[in-house]
Amino acid sequence: MGFSSLSGRQDAQSGSSQSQQHGPPYAPTNASLGGLPTVKLDVPITSVFLGLFLLGAIGHMTVFQVNRKHGHNFVISGAMFGFCMARSVACIMRIVWANRPRSVPIALAASIFVLVGSVIGFIVNLNFAHRIIRALNPKVGWHPALKLTFIFIYCLVGISIALLVSFTVASFYTLDPAKRRNTRDVQLYGSTVFAVVSFLPIPMVLVALATGPKTGRENFGVGTIRSKIILLFYGATLLALGAWFRAGTNYLTPRPASRPRPDQSKACFYVFYFTVEILVIWTYLIFRIDQRYHVPDGSRGPGDYSKSVFYEMETAKTGMRGRNYSFTSSLQPICEGPVIY
Repeated sequence: MGFSSLSGRQDAQSGSSQSQQHGPPYAPTNASLGGLPTVKLDVPITSVFLGLFLLGAIGHMTVFQVNRKHGHNFVISGAMFGFCMARSVACIMRIVWANRPRSVPIALAASIFVLVGSVIGFIVNLNFAHRIIRALNPKVGWHPALKLTFIFIYCLVGISIALLVSFTVASFYTLDPAKRRNTRDVQLYGSTVFAVVSFLPIPMVLVALATGPKTGRENFGVGTIRSKIILLFYGATLLALGAWFRAGTNYLTPRPASRPRPDQSKACFYVFYFTVEILVIWTYLIFRIDQRYHVPDGSRGPGDYSKSVFYEMETAKTGMRGRNYSFTSSLQPICEGPVIY
C-alpha cells in the first residue's frame, strides 16, 4: 500500500462524507497502491506469494541452523528468515483483508506489515556493502568514521520506521485536516529515506572500487570479490526499483479510491512489492550468501578477513576456487558447480 494513501482521507471531504464515518478507526478514502484486495483476484495471487515467502523462510532458517551447528554463525541468514516471515504475515493480512474488506483494523494492520517489511532487505544489503568496502579498501573500510556512518544509517532507518508506524496508526484515528497533512509529510519523508537507503550500497561500493588501492585487497568467503559485488548490485537494484517506484507514486497528487491512477494498479503492487523481493530472497538463498559473504568471527581490523576459512581453502587448493563448501568438520565441497565470478 502506498504511503500517501495510508493517511487515508482527502482534505476536501464534504461534511456528509465525514458523517458516514461512525467512529475511529476511519477507513481510507484515497486510492492506494494495489487498492482494496478482492477474494477472486488477490487471494489466489497472494497465496502463491505466501507459499514462496514461506519456502524462502524455511530455506534460510535451515541454512542458518545447519551452519550454527557447525560453528558458522551467519546471522544474516536469520535476518533473511525474518524478511520472509514479515512478508508472509503481510500476505496473510492481505488475504484476511480481502475476506473482510470492511474491517478497518485489518486494513491498518495489513498496511503496516506491507509498509515496513522490505526494510530488512535494505539492512542486509548495507551490511554486505560494508563488508565489501572493507575488502576493497581495508584502511577506509575499518575506519571508525565509516562504522559510525553505517550506525547512523541504521538508526535513521529505525527512527523512520517508528515515525511511519506511529503517524500511520494515528491517521486512522483522526479526521483533523492538519494532522492528516502532518501524516502525509512524515510518510513522504519515510518513503524518501527508504528509497535512498535501498540504493546506497551501489554508490558506496562504486566509490570504494574507484578510490581503493589496486593491491592489498582482502577477499573473504567463497568466490571472488567481483562475484560478491555483482550479487549485491543485483539485489540492491531490485529492492531500489521497488522503493523508488513506491516513493514516486507517493509524491503524486492523491486520488479518490474510486479513481486510482494506472500506477496504483494491482499489477504494480505485486511487481514492485512482492515480485522484486521474492527474486532477491530466492537468489540470495540459491547463491549461498552464507558462504559467499562469510567473514571470520571477531574480525576487528585489516587482515582479519583473509583468515576466513572459506577463503583459505580457495587460495590453498588449486582448482577448487569458486566451489561451494558445506561448513562441516571436514569442510568438504558440497557441489562441483562453479559460482559466478
